[in-house]
Amino acid sequence: MANIKSAKKRLLQSIKRSEINKKRRSMLRGKVKSINSLVNSKKANEAKKLFMDLEPAMAKSVNKGLFKKNTVARVLSRISKKIKSIK
Repeated sequence: MANIKSAKKRLLQSIKRSEINKKRRSMLRGKVKSINSLVNSKKANEAKKLFMDLEPAMAKSVNKGLFKKNTVARVLSRISKKIKSIK
């Protein structure tokens, strides 16, 4: 444990931020999994609606530092490709 007051505060802040980031990351991963399951069950319309919600959320996650830019681009590209292949 840190001895200096500012270091103690910084430690508490980093713990709090990491918890928030974990929740946000798992929420986004859950959305990706639900879209993939809809695609596997050939429900294109529902998957497309969820994709429209997922896309801006993933873009914001890049700015927040949850995911890297190329990771988000790759995930969105793959999902979009799967949705288009259903039709």
